[in-house]
Amino acid sequence: MNWDQIFLGNTLQAWATSLGMVLLIMVAVRIALRVAIGRIRALASRTSTDLDDLAVELLDKTRNLFILLVALWLGARPLALPDAVETVVHWVLVIGLFFQGAFWGRGVIQYGVKHYRAERADDPGFAMAVGAVGVIAQLVLWSVLLLTALGSLGVDVTALVASLGIGGLAVALALQTVLGDLLGSLSIIFDKPFVIGDFVTVGDMSGTVEHVGLKTTRIRSLSGEQLIFSNSDLLSSRIRNYGRMQERRVVFQVGVTYGTSAELLSEIPAIVREVIESEDNTRFDRCHFKSFGGSSLDFETVYFMQVPDYAAYMDTQQAINLGIYRRFEGKGLEFAFPTQTLHVESLPETAPASD
Repeated sequence: MNWDQIFLGNTLQAWATSLGMVLLIMVAVRIALRVAIGRIRALASRTSTDLDDLAVELLDKTRNLFILLVALWLGARPLALPDAVETVVHWVLVIGLFFQGAFWGRGVIQYGVKHYRAERADDPGFAMAVGAVGVIAQLVLWSVLLLTALGSLGVDVTALVASLGIGGLAVALALQTVLGDLLGSLSIIFDKPFVIGDFVTVGDMSGTVEHVGLKTTRIRSLSGEQLIFSNSDLLSSRIRNYGRMQERRVVFQVGVTYGTSAELLSEIPAIVREVIESEDNTRFDRCHFKSFGGSSLDFETVYFMQVPDYAAYMDTQQAINLGIYRRFEGKGLEFAFPTQTLHVESLPETAPASD
């Protein structure tokens, strides 16, 4: 074979040398990456810092296609290529750098999000905020890298940004609802009127918050179906967030019969107080003889549950009701129920009719 034969402006020997350089660079880089990943991973298992774990993740995100593009670019350096081919090679390398930089930057952002979420794993609101910051950071990263890549390819970035600004204004006017929902999601994430896991009531609908998205918030109702609200509509509604409840105020009434003596009536507030204070997580407030009802003597009681859980409240209320029933039964107190007493006035006797 004549290695001095000219092919596409270069000798066959030059082409073979260039191809050998490409293969050698690819193999050397892959081996170097594998060795580096192995050693850093071994070091990471013996250290408390997370930076070495980040280095392993970033090295592992180095794509084979990027290595190939770099190897092709380096291998083509000794060759005499036409200007058009040189331009294409340059463009391909810039695009490869753009995507590889995006993968590395995304890895750094994901590492930061994961790290800060782990530090505040017990705070759903903080996790939502960190996730939103991560999404915004990725959008900024892609935008900066894209503009940088276009600038490297000779595109007038200044004119492009100006035209995008005018076009963005027109798009914003056309997509006011979508942008309103997007801003609503940011408001929910950063202002945190509720977080994932909170039980909320919106109008006549209630449920547990499952997901806060860029356009909608999803709530799982008590009956099992998923309720979907647009973020802007949700924020314009009155929201009752039971997840922020610190204690629950409970009011209930007990009625006894009208035949109850005044002495027993005076004992009822103390009886009710003893029953309530015997239960855990309760704070007695008051018990009063409230009114003379239509068929009962009514007592109103108020106490506070010091835990917000609804199931705990129902268990406690059940125990209180049973306790009051037993104490009333022991005292001979009778619970009232709707009754009516009919008083019939006797009529005067009439003389029998005479024949």
